[in-house]
Amino acid sequence: MGSLAFEQKLQRYADLTVQVGLNLQPGQRLIVIAHVLDVAPLARQIAASAYQQGCPLVGVLYLDEQLNKTRYQHAPRDSFEEYPSWMTAGVLQCLERGDAYLQIGGLDPELLSTADPELKAIAGRVTAQNYRPIMEKQLGGNLQWSYITPPTPGWATRVFPGVPAEEAVARLWEAVFAVCRLDEPAPIAFWHQYLAGLRQRSAYLTAKQYASLHFTAPCTDLRLDLPAGHIWSGAGFETRAGVPFVANLPTEEVFTIPHKDGARGTVRATKPLNFRGSLIDEFEFTFEAGKVVDFSAGRGEDALRNILAIDENMARLGEVALVPHQSPISQSGIVFQATLYDENASCHLALGSAPKMSIQDGGEMSDEEFAAAGGNVSMSHVDFMFGSGEMDVDGLRSDGLAEPVLRGGEWAFVV
Repeated sequence: MGSLAFEQKLQRYADLTVQVGLNLQPGQRLIVIAHVLDVAPLARQIAASAYQQGCPLVGVLYLDEQLNKTRYQHAPRDSFEEYPSWMTAGVLQCLERGDAYLQIGGLDPELLSTADPELKAIAGRVTAQNYRPIMEKQLGGNLQWSYITPPTPGWATRVFPGVPAEEAVARLWEAVFAVCRLDEPAPIAFWHQYLAGLRQRSAYLTAKQYASLHFTAPCTDLRLDLPAGHIWSGAGFETRAGVPFVANLPTEEVFTIPHKDGARGTVRATKPLNFRGSLIDEFEFTFEAGKVVDFSAGRGEDALRNILAIDENMARLGEVALVPHQSPISQSGIVFQATLYDENASCHLALGSAPKMSIQDGGEMSDEEFAAAGGNVSMSHVDFMFGSGEMDVDGLRSDGLAEPVLRGGEWAFVV
């Protein structure tokens, strides 16, 4: 890939993020959290694109993942209850003013693999507590927000082990550009059309109002009850003011919320989970009455335990998403070790908080009302992948009849 072609695609990536992901409105400010210093060139490109759309101010807060590792190596053990609350307070101030919100990932999935599990548990809980007001605004439909994950050296060398960093980054950029459809003649027009198709599929499933879903695959036999009035969506949302945006780019999913008390059975993950610098793999859960009652992991079991311990409702589900096995991300054959991509290669579930926008009138509900309607209220939201080309999904109607939704990992209905 020549430098000119790369720069053109990078510009397309920035424009796609601003115009489709965020759908930045004229006169609207933008706040960006860049989790890795290596993404600075893209952040600058995004800022330029935003200003060209009429944005009066782009604010970028850069975080250094290596400083986080340094903390675990050298900070006093009794200091992990500390948190830079000024950061979340500042972001929240921007969001309350009406700014759009972008997060740029790219973390090394194994950066904190050797860090003390007890300290990671404390830090994870404290982070979730401080981030919750922002997450509530995101999941409540109060703002335009999006999350993207561009290649970085630390991440790329994990995806392509044994490959020199420069080559690994180049190969990962090629994969990211491909799954973002940036080779299309008009990527923005493509995404508008593609998102319309996801909305059609979502509308079909919402109209069905299945009482529950039944998932069967090797090592998975799981039934999820769905709350009355549940709404299926793609990652293309609208704010409560009616402004469309896309929370994740790329996206292949349609999703809704399961009833917080209605999960029963066993589910086994089909892809690893990168959670805050720790890789979790070969893991499974057993649910009863909506709650995890048993779990195991071939790798990263302490990290998995820490997720479940963030608060009392992290052991319940807040999302169920359907993704066809033929999605471009799945067909790439790459295990990205980054949730943004891997969750769009596979059906997935999320432990923790449920989006209020996924139930009728949910945006107007208090936490107590949302919980009474079947929604899970938690401090965090962690997706994990369990789909495959061997998965069947049935929608169970209120009269007990089953209708095929997925067969062999592919859609079993036409819209």
